[in-house]
Amino acid sequence: MAHGHMIPTLKMAKLFTSRGVQTSKLPLLDLNSGFNIGIHLVNIPPEKSELPDGITSLDQIFSDDVIPKFTKALELLQEPVEKLLEEFRPDCLVADMFFPWATDAAPKFDIPRLIFHGTSCFSLCNLEHMRIYKPYKNVSSDTEEFILPNLPHQLKFTRTQVPDFDREEIENDFTKMLTKVKESETRSYGVLFDSFYELEPDYADHYRKVLRRNALHIGPLLLSNKGGEDDKSQRGKESAIDEHECLEGLNSKEPNYVVYICFGSMATFTAKQLHEIAKGLEISGQKFIWVVREGKNQEENENWLPEGFEEKTKDKGLIIKGWAPQLLILQNKAIGGFVTHYGWNSTLEGVCSGLPMQWKRIANEGIEREAIAMAIRRIMEGEEGAEMRSRAQEYKKKARMAIEESGSSYNDLSALVQEV
Repeated sequence: MAHGHMIPTLKMAKLFTSRGVQTSKLPLLDLNSGFNIGIHLVNIPPEKSELPDGITSLDQIFSDDVIPKFTKALELLQEPVEKLLEEFRPDCLVADMFFPWATDAAPKFDIPRLIFHGTSCFSLCNLEHMRIYKPYKNVSSDTEEFILPNLPHQLKFTRTQVPDFDREEIENDFTKMLTKVKESETRSYGVLFDSFYELEPDYADHYRKVLRRNALHIGPLLLSNKGGEDDKSQRGKESAIDEHECLEGLNSKEPNYVVYICFGSMATFTAKQLHEIAKGLEISGQKFIWVVREGKNQEENENWLPEGFEEKTKDKGLIIKGWAPQLLILQNKAIGGFVTHYGWNSTLEGVCSGLPMQWKRIANEGIEREAIAMAIRRIMEGEEGAEMRSRAQEYKKKARMAIEESGSSYNDLSALVQEV
């Protein structure tokens, strides 16, 4: 129910089909791909839902008042999906984390349920240990660091980095759903990861051996399907710009010459925050492509741009308002670094493109131009940036090897298909 989940789920269906498994997809997505995937339609929003018509994804929600209606709508999908399971009798049900009821639905038809989170083993291990140990309760301020215990590495956090729904322990419809998600994970047959073992070996082992979950790495899914340029440019939504014109501009640049900045499809910014990002870009002095999400909660006009910004950067930068052909851009030789919110799709796209990435946390924190400029310079300049780029290229090779025959992800999928 969000693009970060829909994109890999569709890729997963294609991957299963390529291995000789018949697949069906819920709900309808663009399947103009040559893959033989069955389509079964359910109404979104479902019958008896109070969700407004046209709301089919989390990124369409701009008001907290709609979230309870959204979570309730997800629960109402159980009945129509069970009718389809009864009619078509599949051998297995792969269901996104947003549908915890699937763990109860699948046994009614004597089939296993696999859960898909759309994130990494590393992330889930962190979340589980945060839930169990609650170390943020032992610090005296939001800025004091604490260590998350009993993980393979010593990881330090501050309270502001803990999600509000964990830190404040306020029960609402969304937190109730997350509790059901966590409980359903422990009862599911296994967890599918759009990741590969070599990217996070210590946490893949920890998740399996310490948390005792059946983890199956079958990614990176974006490499598993041999799509063309159209498949990459339309990854998620239609591009807001002419991708050919954008790529032509990049093709004329030297390798590792441009930094790409994008904070994902869910983040919204105030005019002040956008102003600071723009000033940070200006201070960095780097060539850039900056993707700005347009939405109801942010300024729709140009007032957030610093005075004279466009004139000063007309030969240095491009601002894309809306959806960008991100994968095509990242794979271009001119891109030398990626400043990201570290959504898992974006992270994998950066890894598979062999790019160094710099993370900038946004939620609950202000944005300072100097921090943005420093983050950009760190990955684009000097020996440190070159070293990061070299390591990134190694992970790019490992990602490709994982999905090839006898690779780690290839073998995990083979074992799953054989078991089911």
